[in-house]
Amino acid sequence: MTSSNQDGLPFSADEDGVTLAVRVTPRASRTGLIGMHAMTDGRFALAIRIASPPAEGKANIALIDFLADTLGVARSAITLRTGTSARLKLVRISGDGPALAARLASLL
Repeated sequence: MTSSNQDGLPFSADEDGVTLAVRVTPRASRTGLIGMHAMTDGRFALAIRIASPPAEGKANIALIDFLADTLGVARSAITLRTGTSARLKLVRISGDGPALAARLASLL
């Protein structure tokens, strides 16, 4: 999974949106942002806990809902590129890339 840029951030931006690396912990007591997760290869992912179980894609739906609410974008602007059945996911968020990057940076 190649998603973090040279600055050690869990996302990379272009003019059409951002690509974000996310590490999800399902079945948490509540949904929320944990912080940054350092991967063994030196890259980073945004760590998010999700209250929903991973069964039947419920955690993925909850992740999309959380990201949409947190970043102020439509749910339809968010797609899972990889990792639909894994904890480590690559998420694409369509929209104004620099503005989304600034919102994500403010969360860190």
